Amino acid sequence: MMIDFLMIAAVVVIAAFFWQLRQMAEISRQFAQQECGKQNVQLLAIAMESALPSIGGSSGLCWKAKFMFEFSTDGLNQYKANINMHGKRIQKIQWPIFPEPEWQQAPLARGTVGGCGSKGSCKSGGCK
Repeated sequence: MMIDFLMIAAVVVIAAFFWQLRQMAEISRQFAQQECGKQNVQLLAIAMESALPSIGGSSGLCWKAKFMFEFSTDGLNQYKANINMHGKRIQKIQWPIFPEPEWQQAPLARGTVGGCGSKGSCKSGGCK
């Protein structure tokens, strides 16, 4: 009778930890998607690298997980970055050095050298 109770309790605890890991994976995917949008790069894939049980978080016991995601700046080259999480909280994101995406589509400078713009619209008095 007691062994049955312990087996059921163990299954419930394992299921709860699995559910928490799935929530963390979804949070990291959404965060990676947002950050890739901010950096103007394309998210290619995301995967969990490691997960270790840890003390802390809102419930006391939680996971410390590291997620790796791949992204592309131009559709040809891919780069890897990491997201570190503790529970459902993102602690750190580590980006590699990568070239600025789509530099050919950057806004064009207008006006003359020195930033005065067209000579007719300069109201500072410094342009002559």
